[in-house]
Amino acid sequence: MNLRVREDVAQALKEGKPVIALESTIISHGMPYPKNVETAMNVEKIIREHGAVPATVGLIDGAGVVGLTPEEIEELGRRGMSVPKVSRRDLPIVMAEKSWGATTVATTMILASKAGVQFFVTGGIGGVHRGASETFDVSADLEELGRTDVTVICAGAKAILDLPKTLEVLETKGVPVLGYQTSELPAFYTRSSGLKVDYAIKDPIDAAKIVKAKRDFGLDGGILIANPIPEEYSMDPAVISQAIEEALKDMDAQGVHGKQCTPFLLAKIVEITGGNSLEANIHLVYNNAAVGSEIAKEYSKLK
Repeated sequence: MNLRVREDVAQALKEGKPVIALESTIISHGMPYPKNVETAMNVEKIIREHGAVPATVGLIDGAGVVGLTPEEIEELGRRGMSVPKVSRRDLPIVMAEKSWGATTVATTMILASKAGVQFFVTGGIGGVHRGASETFDVSADLEELGRTDVTVICAGAKAILDLPKTLEVLETKGVPVLGYQTSELPAFYTRSSGLKVDYAIKDPIDAAKIVKAKRDFGLDGGILIANPIPEEYSMDPAVISQAIEEALKDMDAQGVHGKQCTPFLLAKIVEITGGNSLEANIHLVYNNAAVGSEIAKEYSKLK
């Protein structure tokens, strides 16, 4: 198998210790250099401080890597958007060409699962794009959540998406959507969306028990744990809504489509909000890393 697992990650998996996968698209396409590398290293530090082992996932010279080295994270951050985003459909091409690639939520889940990593922390998942009834633009993240046995801890789906339709697709795929200490789906930059999750979990033990029940019964597919952005970093819903609408208009005017939509919109929103959305993004990822690590620790105790 064309897969490399960092030594400490492999040892932790062998010993049944908690391991947390992290995506690399957030490094290459989500933030400017050097903020991207700084954030990535801070997330790994937070995970270690909470007693788990971080494993940033990417593609190096065509090999799937679960546990990038600090030097590889630095290089990925330097290369930035010149590194292609790699989803399920792109994997065999990048592997055959022996090139570098940044993993999306979907591909991170695939590589993590093949390595035996069951928990994955990210900012927000992809979903059904606004206007999908005409464009059919639905993220492969939702398909992967329906088929791959990885639990994803995030701040909900990205706010640029059609959140009600995203929830509908997750329901169709049989993906439990759990709210961490909330009964509402968080909307990435804000703590609520007005949409209900399937179940509100009260603590990491509660979450771990649900994950174990699904795995014990052999139900394929992921679990989505939606963890709201901390109150102090939550943005004004009116401000972020206006920024998203403006960014969407610019995207349409410039003819941006496909997998370039999300990085374009996120960058545009950072510009419109004067950098406030970037700070919110960073802190919600930090919060997810802490919560995800605690859940993974409790799950390892149950096993």
